Amino acid sequence: MLEVHGRQGVLKLDIDRRVVDAAADYLGDEDGGIGFIYSGWAQAALPHKRLADDQPWQVRTDKVSLLVEPGRKTRPDGSLEWIGVPYGSRARLIMLYLQSEAIRTGSREIELGRSLRAWLGRMGISPGGKSIKDVREQAERITRCRLTFEVQQAGRSALVQQLIVDKALFNEDEDSGGSQFLERTKLSETFFDQLRRHPMPIEESAIRAINRHSMALDIYCWLAYRLHVLPGPTSVSWKALHAQFGTGIRRLDHFRETFMEQLSLATAVYPSARVECLASGMSLSPSPAPISSRKTQISLVTR
Repeated sequence: MLEVHGRQGVLKLDIDRRVVDAAADYLGDEDGGIGFIYSGWAQAALPHKRLADDQPWQVRTDKVSLLVEPGRKTRPDGSLEWIGVPYGSRARLIMLYLQSEAIRTGSREIELGRSLRAWLGRMGISPGGKSIKDVREQAERITRCRLTFEVQQAGRSALVQQLIVDKALFNEDEDSGGSQFLERTKLSETFFDQLRRHPMPIEESAIRAINRHSMALDIYCWLAYRLHVLPGPTSVSWKALHAQFGTGIRRLDHFRETFMEQLSLATAVYPSARVECLASGMSLSPSPAPISSRKTQISLVTR
């Protein structure tokens, strides 16, 4: 529809503006950068909303189990304080950046740049005061939490327990009233090894276009991981989808409504994805990987 009517024409139709904007932003993004995440994150991801600071997070599917345990730090008086597990879209963007830089440089040492605002701009986040605060909070949660991935395959189970990072340097940001931000970090050897063995490429332009929607980010990564390797049409039940993406949403009917909205955003930036929602769940069909399906028709989004 964008190709036929242009952005302004499609906005006049009865279509969710968020979906139109995401598709148009994706098609109009000239960056063309490629990011990387550990393939395990495509099968089980972080929570969408904040949990109690001492509460762990668990996702269990037929093939993958993820446990994220919150970290703690010492207060000035010597007592311990729970930090809480990372959550939401900001945590996902930080994780994407850390993993992409590690693959690009081949190093566990990650430089986040001389300016926090430059890094936020690269990830498509407005460099305002709340964004800085949110990123700082999620970065600290990431540095202190512990992961356990368990993968079931061919009747065997592989268990990996790991920290995401084993070193982090926080510096003061003078423009933010002396608050701190993550300037440099070092991925743990175990996490870095898993990332190098199982990297999954994704389009940074797609991530930027839906960067405020944590479930849409998860769905996009899952589709990018699954669709191009399917041997044929595959069905996924609503129960299975709920277990993977809807932990925290109790009622299945509420989850279905939310999932379908977020799926529309995910497929807006993955136009070659062949998926269909059915009464029983989803139908997935073999589709080109998103990297090879990148479109460059920039002019259509400005008509």
